[in-house]
Amino acid sequence: MEPIVREAMEFDVVVVGGGPAGLAAAIRLKQLDSNLSVCLIEKSAEIGAHILSGAVMDPRALTELFPDWQERNAPLDTLVSEDRFLLLTASGSRQLPNALLPACFHNDGNYVISLGEVCRWLGEQAEALGVEIYPGFAAAEFIEEDNRIVGVVTGDMGLAKDGQPGPGFQPGMELRGKYTLFAEGCRGHLGKRLEQRFNLRAGAAPQVYGLGIKELWEVPAAQHVNGLVMHTAGWPLSADTYGGGFCYHYTNATQPNLVAIGLVVGLGYSNPYLAPFEEMQRLKTHPAIRPMLAEGTRLAYGARAMTSGGLQALPKLIFPGGALIGDDAGFLVASRIKGSHAAIKSGMLAAEAAAAALAEGRGGDELIAYPKKFRQSWLFDELHQARNFKPLMSKGLWLGSLLFGIDQQVFRGKAPWTLGLTADHTKLKLATQCAPIDYPKPDGTLTFDRLSSVFLSNTNHEEDQPCHLRLKDPALAISHNLALYDAPEQRYCPAGVYEIVTENDVPRLQINAQNCVHCKTCDIKDPGQNIDWVTPQGGEGPIYQGM
Repeated sequence: MEPIVREAMEFDVVVVGGGPAGLAAAIRLKQLDSNLSVCLIEKSAEIGAHILSGAVMDPRALTELFPDWQERNAPLDTLVSEDRFLLLTASGSRQLPNALLPACFHNDGNYVISLGEVCRWLGEQAEALGVEIYPGFAAAEFIEEDNRIVGVVTGDMGLAKDGQPGPGFQPGMELRGKYTLFAEGCRGHLGKRLEQRFNLRAGAAPQVYGLGIKELWEVPAAQHVNGLVMHTAGWPLSADTYGGGFCYHYTNATQPNLVAIGLVVGLGYSNPYLAPFEEMQRLKTHPAIRPMLAEGTRLAYGARAMTSGGLQALPKLIFPGGALIGDDAGFLVASRIKGSHAAIKSGMLAAEAAAAALAEGRGGDELIAYPKKFRQSWLFDELHQARNFKPLMSKGLWLGSLLFGIDQQVFRGKAPWTLGLTADHTKLKLATQCAPIDYPKPDGTLTFDRLSSVFLSNTNHEEDQPCHLRLKDPALAISHNLALYDAPEQRYCPAGVYEIVTENDVPRLQINAQNCVHCKTCDIKDPGQNIDWVTPQGGEGPIYQGM
């Protein structure tokens, strides 16, 4: 294959990713200096199409970015009106008094939102300021020259399955910047490689993750409580598995009586037979949940991994020529189940550091002002206060809740110790050590199968292209995963991408890459770290509406 000749474009700053962190960074750059050339690329077909979050938003960072966001008609329409926290058993529930809950579980002044809609609004604000936004362009590789990052290459379009150019081949472009900010979200494809290339995780705890699975429902008005934020712990998960449910009632500009229902499962679970998707379906059958959805219509479905390691799991944020922001670095406050405000703030801090450096005529060096600004910010204080949440909750629901309550109520999050973390992929027990879980069949009304759910995510991938789910050693899928763990990828994937197919008594792993909703769970949880998620062609994947 002859070398590919690529066009190149030059900018002051290139931003990779159109989520809240990337958009906030681009906006802040233009606010500080309207003459800066800022380019933002987003792998989804449109801004917001790959965004998935619960979501309850703390507006603190947004208010710093746009003090007049209400006058600008930001889509924060539903103020939280009520908090409920339920402990579930298989047949009953008990509501904890709000007075006993740590402050991190209170949502006074917060809003129930669609983060996708908020990002679409942020995109409009960015374009009005002169940011050049290119949706449908995935950053496939970073460009390194003289040991510094000088931009990214967008993915080639029209490659055939064998990786060779097809009849509609179009080479990707080089987008070069004096600084490049990476805001790809959780388990970023390039962020992971940058951590390895520049040894950014030296001294940091392993990052740990949760998988959030969400459905959007429209329900009869009689059972809708606008602004209700309900969280659950306990059933359907066992006490030794971190996770919990959420149920948010809200209204947007065009649809009343919406309910976002979902389950977050910590990816440090040990039973290889556990299936997060089926656990989510079971949650909806609980007597405390079922009445909220009765006679309702399921509108959308999606899934996304989320970082939850907190402060001690943050990598070094900077490297020559760029920085990690948002969930690409791990800025999510797991105890609050909130990350959008942290993403926006981190993007603003990095943008302020980059704008100051450019004003001094610099470029390509390390933005040392960014981590310094972070350590002096309220975001650092918030993450520091919550730093022991995930390590404590890994001890089990009851003991972990007790210890975290002491950490927050007695020590106010200022205990003189910081606990460590263990990587999720090391936590699985052997299949012979665990009991299979018998999940009920879906009824098609309240509970559903994976393929009908993926259909609601509007996921699409061109089949005649290289598979974006790459096995480092294909043989390990059978000799290691199937032999030792009964192929857990069949169950942890919430989109039915992986299945074991037997032909002539010989098993093989089939990868249905066209189903992938880009949640990244396989990249995280695979026990042999054998699956490498890379970007497919730009514009492909889910197209979430209202999520």
